[in-house]
Amino acid sequence: MVAPIYIELALAIGVGLFATWLVSRAGDSSAAAFALTNHITTLLLLLFRIVGAGISVSVSNRIGAGDRAGAAVIARNCFAVALWSGVLVAIVVSVAAEPLLRLMRAPADALPLAAGFMQAMALALLLDALNTTLASVLRAHLFVRDTLKVFVISNLLQAALAYLWVPRFGLPGYAAAVSCAALLAFCLHLLFSRIRLGFVPRLSQRARDWWQVDFRVLRPVLHVGIPAAAENVAYRLAFMVSVAVAGSLGADALATQAYVQQINYAVLLSSLAIGLGVEIIVGHMIGARQFRAARQLVPRALVIGMLAGAAVAALVALFGRQILSVFTENDTIIATGVMLMWCNVLLEPGRSFNLIVINALRAAGDTRFPVLAGAGSMVVVLAGG
Repeated sequence: MVAPIYIELALAIGVGLFATWLVSRAGDSSAAAFALTNHITTLLLLLFRIVGAGISVSVSNRIGAGDRAGAAVIARNCFAVALWSGVLVAIVVSVAAEPLLRLMRAPADALPLAAGFMQAMALALLLDALNTTLASVLRAHLFVRDTLKVFVISNLLQAALAYLWVPRFGLPGYAAAVSCAALLAFCLHLLFSRIRLGFVPRLSQRARDWWQVDFRVLRPVLHVGIPAAAENVAYRLAFMVSVAVAGSLGADALATQAYVQQINYAVLLSSLAIGLGVEIIVGHMIGARQFRAARQLVPRALVIGMLAGAAVAALVALFGRQILSVFTENDTIIATGVMLMWCNVLLEPGRSFNLIVINALRAAGDTRFPVLAGAGSMVVVLAGG
């Protein structure tokens, strides 16, 4: 279960690092614009994450209890929510890109680049919402190899197109590459969903399933998703404060944050893959009422995740200067980035703990404690600090 998820996440992070490197070739201002746009679009997609956070748990619980028909009904409703939330986000980034970037204190030299890039990403954001839903449904049914196949094919296409288009067209070229890859992924997800699950309706049969939302069906999804999204909202808003502060310090500070954050994604890869795998497996165990097995699984996964996270963080910090030199020649950015990497060695065991335990608690139905434990520290320490 964990290995395909790990490979999928590793590929996503690798493509992200590759994209950051391509964009950085055009200058640190382009890298700052790239990072700032990604932060804002991630925040806007939180509307979908309210449902997305509950898909895996709700569908896994139904499958574990033997109710595959109920799992399919939940999946179809989540698809409809993803469609509407994706459309809403696409409209927002198309008409309000510049005001949002000014609100985030975008540096003057990065603002025009970021605004154009954000508007060009509208279609990709819509497709991302749909792809995330379909992939979550397939994973909940344990078809993780199918989602891995889709991810490999679409991300290789994205990397190839970005390599061809970014040097020629800049950030809009990258947006076009992402959109093409997302469209291919959407078609492949639909294909696997029909083959494996019979999930995708024919246009002549129950066509309303593509867009109709039944909130009675979504109640268990929202029971998990709203608290999970509240935690995510708290984190994202607090993190956006730190982005705004970095933006107010200039393009160099924003670029430093962007480079180190992309590298940190590789550091937390093991913990994130274990956390997602644990969530799905614990969800099945809870649905089947195998409580003792679930309780034994989580501590073992936790030890592995924390040790792996700390070891990778230390290794990355040790070679931090060489890694950052791939992205920039700016000595100030490199020196500050290396310092942040060593700070991350202390942070990573705690982050690993959070990723694994919170996902396990959520799969077991405990959605309130993670929010209460996390939101306060995010607001006080991250935003306040």
